[in-house]
Amino acid sequence: MKKIYSILVVISLSFGWACESDSEFLERPPAESLTVEQAFSDPAQVLSILANLYGRQFSVNRLSDWQTFADFNDVLVTADDGLTNLWHTNNSWPFGGINNFWSTWDYAYIRELNLFLERIEESTISEDLKAAYAAEARFLRALYYFELAKLYGGVPIVLESQTYDFSGDPSYLQVPRSTEAEIYDFVIQEADALSELLPMNADSKSRASAGAALAMKAQAAVYAGSLARYGANTPSVSLPGNVIGIPAERAEGYYQTALEAAQEIISGSAGGYALYNKIPTNLSENFAAIFYDKNANPETIFIEEYLLKFKVHYFTGANQPRYGAEEEEGGALNPSLNLVQEFELLDNTFAPLPTVDANGDPIYYENQLDIFANRDARLAGTVILPGSTFKSRPVDIWAGLQLGDGTVITGSERGQLRDVPGSPTPIQVVGFDGPVATTNQNALAGFYVRKYQDPAPGSGRRGTQSDVSRIKFRYAEILLIAAEAAFELNQPGIAADYMNEVRTRAGFTIPLTAADITLDRIIHERRVEFALEGQYFMDLKRFRIAHEIFDGISMNLSGLRSNIGSATKRSTQPWGLWPYKIYDPGSANHGKWIFKETLSNRVTAADNWQLGNYYSIINNDILNNNPKLLRQPLQ
Repeated sequence: MKKIYSILVVISLSFGWACESDSEFLERPPAESLTVEQAFSDPAQVLSILANLYGRQFSVNRLSDWQTFADFNDVLVTADDGLTNLWHTNNSWPFGGINNFWSTWDYAYIRELNLFLERIEESTISEDLKAAYAAEARFLRALYYFELAKLYGGVPIVLESQTYDFSGDPSYLQVPRSTEAEIYDFVIQEADALSELLPMNADSKSRASAGAALAMKAQAAVYAGSLARYGANTPSVSLPGNVIGIPAERAEGYYQTALEAAQEIISGSAGGYALYNKIPTNLSENFAAIFYDKNANPETIFIEEYLLKFKVHYFTGANQPRYGAEEEEGGALNPSLNLVQEFELLDNTFAPLPTVDANGDPIYYENQLDIFANRDARLAGTVILPGSTFKSRPVDIWAGLQLGDGTVITGSERGQLRDVPGSPTPIQVVGFDGPVATTNQNALAGFYVRKYQDPAPGSGRRGTQSDVSRIKFRYAEILLIAAEAAFELNQPGIAADYMNEVRTRAGFTIPLTAADITLDRIIHERRVEFALEGQYFMDLKRFRIAHEIFDGISMNLSGLRSNIGSATKRSTQPWGLWPYKIYDPGSANHGKWIFKETLSNRVTAADNWQLGNYYSIINNDILNNNPKLLRQPLQ
């Protein structure tokens, strides 16, 4: 009986299809997709579309591309991935950055944001949801224009979806570039309006909030202010009509806007944000935890969120110490000595790492960490130091044994055992985490990256990876934006107060005074606080100092040790610091440590910043499609 019923059903269905004409069949709506009207009548579908737009945010620095965190000789890139092998053998960068990391021109994304805003106006969902989702889409659009401004200066502002009419004349779609100031003004005005429309919710980290809007406003305003004030230092980096270049007389107004926006966040009127201070007994771990603690983290204002099973990255697997790592991989980015020695002593002074005494003789240390004593706690929160631990494992970084007569014995493999004079059996002659000069990705600068490393078990496993999120805006930056703006407005006492809040968290007990605050201090504080977060690249550009730092001249040891703390100190090559263990039985120094500055044999060039690098290139295909666009200066 069941078989007969099945046959009847098949005949019935076949008869029904046979009655349908070809045209009717072709016009049947696909069952697996929704019309625009259907999608925008369902709150869940609208939210899904919005989530897709969130997922397409652009940032120059992306945890999914660890290479984008290779901050200009603040790290030595040691990977052998066919992509970065020649990182330190070229003198200059192309105008889009290496591998086009400095490029985006995604007007398709802007069009979809505009379409979203237009369609939600016609949506049948509740008015409250329409207003909330529209505000978030406007935030994403303003944020993307901000990213465009940082890379390209003035770009076309398109706030409506464009559609080609197939007339053969696309000129009505071709929009010229606005001025650089008009882009920043648009971002600031949108952020200002959105701070009144978005929810005041400090617990909302991955979706736009009033705090995120104010943070964007503060950052955009301080960027614009510095471009107005310091852009004159590179007069050839400009375009007619201020498409590139902001008039100097506008600087003060931008700084005032930045200060007021930052102070609004600091006052708490946008929600309860604060510096992260959950681990007061270990300030270095406390600083590292800012970047991996996703549980009620008061410092984060807006993040690009990663979640296990949905969106993960391999930043930890690519960069953690090699020994004991889940996949025996890591060490792609090695923080350089150039960066490490920029972390001040706790008496507010700058000094190189003490490797030799006044006579030029080695200084012997009982423990590897002793050479880093009494330094800014952010150092060990940013960099994995020799003799420290990660994932509860000791980090074993040392380059060789040095005998009493000065002979160095090392190995060609990490953790290698060799015969050593005076030892009856082979003993270890190099660290399990390197450095071994002839191989890649093993602390060739003497350090590993700590910031954004995920301490969770399995985070370095390819099958699991990490869901540590990328922080877009955080509270410490708001304090330092306020400090910078106050300094530029001739209020150094206020600037010192804001800087001291950040520095106290890092272990400093001697407050800076108004007399201490200089532009060098402002830039330096940002460099160490935000090292390996991406801000350094933008600071080099907006303060117009990159061409002084990367002048194409090789660095010697004397140059490396001098002028620390200066914003324009030469840094054309990434140096390293290698520990050696003394093997001299019977000597008082047996088992102690010495350190030697070193320049990796991977570094064969001295970086030379071209003035054209201050802005990213607009590719010829884009210029050809829109003749109204001006070509970038010096390109």
